[in-house]
Amino acid sequence: WYLIYGRLAQGHCSSEPAPVLAVTMAFAASTVMAACDPSSAFFGFMGVTSAIVFANLGAAYGTAKSGVGISSMGVMRPDLVMRSIIPVVMAGVLGIYGLITAVIINGKLDTPATYSSYSGYAHLGAGLTVGMSSLAAGLAIGIVGDAGVRANAQQPRLFVGMILILIFAEALGLYGLIVGLVVASTASEKGAGLCTSYAP
Repeated sequence: WYLIYGRLAQGHCSSEPAPVLAVTMAFAASTVMAACDPSSAFFGFMGVTSAIVFANLGAAYGTAKSGVGISSMGVMRPDLVMRSIIPVVMAGVLGIYGLITAVIINGKLDTPATYSSYSGYAHLGAGLTVGMSSLAAGLAIGIVGDAGVRANAQQPRLFVGMILILIFAEALGLYGLIVGLVVASTASEKGAGLCTSYAP
């Protein structure tokens, strides 16, 4: 704006009326897109890291906590060890959720020169969504699995109830996976064309 009005004041403009020329120059200046920020890729890779790290933390806690209960229960009831391994399997699936999301987000980072800030923030949000949801699910599976396998050894009729609780705990991670995949997959379309390439 200072440049526009300075040129108008100095008489460097054409014979067009001053207000018309000012509006034309302002419109031309407003339509120029800024170059993409190279640091936007940092947020994208943080989304990759968040997805796999937090999901694996949840899977590791669920596996360790359930494994302690299974080992303790297996001393008195070794015949129920294989039947009580279900919490460990369900905790391991949480790591797969993070792996899938991290691979998908990493595949969207193939053009860093035109990677917009919108895409970076969206991929960071997707990674955190899946990672933190899987972490919460892992905490629930670990605690329920530890107490459940011990109780199941004393009362076999508790097995169905334990499985239902574990299923609903696993669903928490699945909810995060669905939302994360939707956000990550739509970010490429919505974030395209928001900035120009910073590569020379």
